[in-house]
Amino acid sequence: MPKVILAINAGSSSVKVSAFSYTPGKDDPKELAVIQIAGLTAPPATLTYDRGDHHVKNQELSESDLGTNVQEGAYEYIIKTLSSDKGLTELSNTDDIDFVCHRVVHGGDYDKPVRIDKDTYHHLETLSDLAPLHNAGALEIVKAVHAKSPKATNIAFFDNAFHQTLPAAARTYAIDQEIATRNKLRKYGFHGLSYAFIARAVSTHLSKPLTGLNIIALHLGSGASACCIRAGKSIDTSMGLTPLDGLPGATRSGSLDPSLIFHFTHEAGKMSHGSTKELHITTAEEILNKKSGWKALTGTTDFGVISQKASEGDEKCKLAFDIFVDRIVDFVAAYYVKLGGKVDALVFAGGIGEKGVQLREAVVAKVECLGFALDEGWNAKPGEQIVVEIGKEGHNHKVLVCRTDEQAEMARECAVDAEELRK
Repeated sequence: MPKVILAINAGSSSVKVSAFSYTPGKDDPKELAVIQIAGLTAPPATLTYDRGDHHVKNQELSESDLGTNVQEGAYEYIIKTLSSDKGLTELSNTDDIDFVCHRVVHGGDYDKPVRIDKDTYHHLETLSDLAPLHNAGALEIVKAVHAKSPKATNIAFFDNAFHQTLPAAARTYAIDQEIATRNKLRKYGFHGLSYAFIARAVSTHLSKPLTGLNIIALHLGSGASACCIRAGKSIDTSMGLTPLDGLPGATRSGSLDPSLIFHFTHEAGKMSHGSTKELHITTAEEILNKKSGWKALTGTTDFGVISQKASEGDEKCKLAFDIFVDRIVDFVAAYYVKLGGKVDALVFAGGIGEKGVQLREAVVAKVECLGFALDEGWNAKPGEQIVVEIGKEGHNHKVLVCRTDEQAEMARECAVDAEELRK
């Protein structure tokens, strides 16, 4: 009998859930529905729901719909919506849910998914100090699932697990190693679920075994990163101890001189006014994570708007666009060298990677000397397949767009290892 897997991607301001059916020992899980509640920290919250030909987009929710604990209220509202949908016969009540997969941004040294029991939960709480802006929302949802879906098995999937293969030189900071080891201060990397999906999808597309795949992958969204994948494994990535390092994003600064923040504000080390007992956030963390990036440069977090205005001559938007391109190119060039020029493809993914026609054009133009080139027609309309080619024929390396799916990756891994994860 088919069973149901829920894959949950919870942030501080949104909760996204994909429902899948799967039969143990059979093919990959089948997506049944996708539902998201956004705007939890900036009411009114909105509901988006897609199931077959049934679509709800940005439906406003009242405060009474979610209650005082918005994370728990969001999950409860999502479950009520799914179980009351007459077209979703596979999920008529919460007892139909076999597994719930949770995307947890920071898993420390975990290198594979784990079943969440009391001990695991408390360990993940301690890791929240490494990612106070990211782990807390996921743990709130774990509590909500346990309360509302008690028969389901909760599994944590870690966004840094894919990068546990980083060699010592790539993951180690040049600081006192006794302190670094004690405080777990090293490069972890993130977007790992996305990169696992990308590597597997590109391997299939190129009809090349994963163990022989060399790619430079770019997950570009409001949070952005790059990853160097050799023989199917991560050997370097742009994010570091936290997701702040590396590329700039919608509200993140990306890499900068560590001493800059102390010149920016003398309040850097003090607790932020927005901090709580769950979120031990300093003023520096809040500035660099939530008050920087494109928003600080342009006033908007919408990179589509920034790209359009940049092309129209808006100086602030052009600078933000050029900075993003410049930083991406730095990583592409470095990773090309790390792969010794043996690169199967440069892969664009994430919301901006998939939709950013001008950005892809600008990045590839800068690295054309390495053997990459775009086909203008394919780049403008890349098609709807999971992996599509947009590179010009006859050049040394392929350029691809991959429609990555972190929820699908969690569901697939869960289905493959279901019996092991249930223990």
